[in-house]
Amino acid sequence: GCRPCAAQSSRWSRTAHVSAAYLDSTAGSCGHGYLSAEQVRDHLLDCAAHGLQGGFHAIGDAAIDTVLAGFAAAAEKVGTDRLRAARHRVEHAEIMNKRLIAGFVEYGIVASMQPAFDRLWGGAGRMYESRLGLSRSLESNPMGAMHSVGVALAFGSDSPVTPLDPWGSVRAAAAHHNPAQRMSARAAFAAHTRGGWRAVHLDNEGVLALGAPATFAVWSTPAGVDRGLPVLLAEDPELRGADDPTPLPVCRATVLRGDVIYQEGSS
Repeated sequence: GCRPCAAQSSRWSRTAHVSAAYLDSTAGSCGHGYLSAEQVRDHLLDCAAHGLQGGFHAIGDAAIDTVLAGFAAAAEKVGTDRLRAARHRVEHAEIMNKRLIAGFVEYGIVASMQPAFDRLWGGAGRMYESRLGLSRSLESNPMGAMHSVGVALAFGSDSPVTPLDPWGSVRAAAAHHNPAQRMSARAAFAAHTRGGWRAVHLDNEGVLALGAPATFAVWSTPAGVDRGLPVLLAEDPELRGADDPTPLPVCRATVLRGDVIYQEGSS
């Protein structure tokens, strides 16, 4: 639905508001919408009045349609430019189509997404297919399509729903079950580093540069490095996907603004 984030263990128990009924629902349920477009509008207007960024938990396409209707109504009051400047966020944004993606572009909405969702639940024979059918399953989590038209992406894990596994998420975005929705590992890396900082208006964070805060992680890369990034995908295209055997990097140390806060082997 469209609501604040709640416990996600039942996130796909047919409650996300979708436009076409769940295939495995005997009652023909389309899930639940928790907010109206008017409530979305009022929240955005209140955020504008106080200089705050708004956020919505919206998974299904019907929920996202409600959010965008609220954006359109708010734009009539405060203008599109003011909405774009706030970088309002939608969490998850899993079931999208071209019209909804266009709305994200128009209003400058940040899509906070979790590539591991496709890795674990996308493709044939997995949860999305049982709930939605194969076609909608392959269209879900369209990170590649959104990136290609300029939607701002911020990747995460939604832990504890999926593990804290940043390089696994980068690989999942590059190896989406639907080849049309894949993005480059470099673009996915940017979404999982600078993307999160930009989502909260900290545009200079998330990158190593002279004079910038020394916040970084040290990784070993058992599969090697290619053009400055760890090798995450198998050389054989047939092996690339959710079960890619390429070993992922291992974190050896973490530094926060010059202070070592984690070092492998230290107590």
